[in-house]
Amino acid sequence: MRRFLVVIRALALCLGLPASVRAHDIPRDVVVQAFVKPEGQRLHLLLRVPLGAMRDVDYPTRGPGYLDVAGADASLRTAASLWIADAVELFEGEERLALPRIVAIRVSLPSDTSFGSYPQALAHVTGPALPSDTELYWSQGLLDVWLEYGIQTEASRFSIRPDLGRLGQRVVTGLRFLPADGGVRAFELRGDPGLVRLDPRWHQAVVRFVALGFLHILEGADHLLFLFCLVVPFRRLRALVLIVSSFTVAHSLTLVASAFRLAPDVLWFPPLVEGLIALSIVYMALENIVAPRLERRWLIGFGFGLVHGFGFSFALQESLQFAGSHLLTSLLSFNLGVELGQLLVLVILVPALAALFRVVIAERLGTILLSALVAHSGWHWTWERFERLRQFRFRWPALDAALLVGVTRWLMLALLAAGLVWLLFALLGRPARAAGEEAASVAEK
Repeated sequence: MRRFLVVIRALALCLGLPASVRAHDIPRDVVVQAFVKPEGQRLHLLLRVPLGAMRDVDYPTRGPGYLDVAGADASLRTAASLWIADAVELFEGEERLALPRIVAIRVSLPSDTSFGSYPQALAHVTGPALPSDTELYWSQGLLDVWLEYGIQTEASRFSIRPDLGRLGQRVVTGLRFLPADGGVRAFELRGDPGLVRLDPRWHQAVVRFVALGFLHILEGADHLLFLFCLVVPFRRLRALVLIVSSFTVAHSLTLVASAFRLAPDVLWFPPLVEGLIALSIVYMALENIVAPRLERRWLIGFGFGLVHGFGFSFALQESLQFAGSHLLTSLLSFNLGVELGQLLVLVILVPALAALFRVVIAERLGTILLSALVAHSGWHWTWERFERLRQFRFRWPALDAALLVGVTRWLMLALLAAGLVWLLFALLGRPARAAGEEAASVAEK
C-alpha cells in the first residue's frame, strides 16, 4: 500500500507540472530557410534555423533567460555542427561531398527578413553580431549559418539530402538553388524528403515521375473506384483498352493544362473538382445498376477523365518542383506511370471479377450489388466534399483583360477537347460500339 501511494503521488506531481518546465520539448512546427549556390570550386550553403529547435545544447543565458550573445559563440558552433552540418548531405554528381567548413554564424531576431534573397542573407551572416545587451530569449532566436563545401566545378549537377526532420514534429524547408548559369529554382521540402536532385537529368525526372504516377493511382481510392465502375461490365481486353485509353487521353489533357497555369486559380476550384470526381463514381455505379450504355462508355470515360485530370494535377503540384527544366517530360512520365498503374489494376481486377461471376454469383446480380456498394461510398464522398465547397464564397470575376485572356484559353482548350473527341469517335467509335454490344449480349446471357 505504501508503494502504491508513492507511485500515485509521483504521477500526480508529474501531471501537475506546468508545460514550461519541459524546456527540451520537440517543437511542433519548424521552418528552415536555405540557399545553395555553387561558385568556382566552392559550394555555399546558407541556412536559417530556429534556435529553439536545436535542443540539448547548453546556451549561456543571463537575467531571466536572455541569450548571452557575447559568450554564445562556442555553443552556437556546437549546435550548427550537430544539428546542421552533420545532418545535411550534399552531392556533386553521385559523389558525396566532404563535411563542410563553418565559415560564419550569427544569431538573428525573429523579425529579421534578410533571408529574402541570397545577397541579403550572405551580407547579414557576415555582418556585425547583435549587441551584447540584446534582450532575446534563447528559444526565440534564429541561428544563421554559412557552410562551405569543396567541389570540382560549379557546372556540376548537385543533389542534397536535408535530414532535418528531427528538428521538430513538422519541418518545412524552403530551399532555393542558384545554379551557376543564373536563375533561381525554389523547393519546399517537408520532413526528411530523401535525396533531392537540384538539377535533375531528363532520365532521372522520368524515373521519379513514372514512379509517382504509378503509386498515385494505386493510392487514390476514388480513382480506383471510378475505374472499377467503368470497366466492371467488360470481359474483353480490347474493349477495356479502348475505354481506359480514352480516359487517359482526357485526364492527360487537363493535367497538362493545369501544369501550364490554365486552370482556375481560386480557392473553391479544388473542392469543386473533388466533389465532381465523387459524383462521377456515383453516376457510373448507378448506370451499371439501371441500364449501362456500354457502346458509349468510352465517351463517358473521356468526359469524366477531364475532371479526374484536374484531380491528378492537385496531387502533382507539389512534386513539379522536382522536375527541374523537364516539365513536359515529367508530365508525360507521370501519365505513363498512371497508365501502368491502371493496367496493373485491370490485370488483377478483370480475372478476379470473371472468377467471382463464374463461381460465386451471377454476373448481372453481382454487378448490381458491387455497384450499389460503390455508389454508397461515392454518395457519402459527394455529400462531404460539396459541404466543404459550400464554405467558400463564390464571386463573379471582374470583366477585364485578364478574364478575356482566360476565357480565350479555355475556349482553345474546349476546341482541342472537341477535336480529340471527334478523332476518338472516328477511330474508336465502331470498335467500341461492337465491344459494347458484345459485352451487353454476354451480360444478358
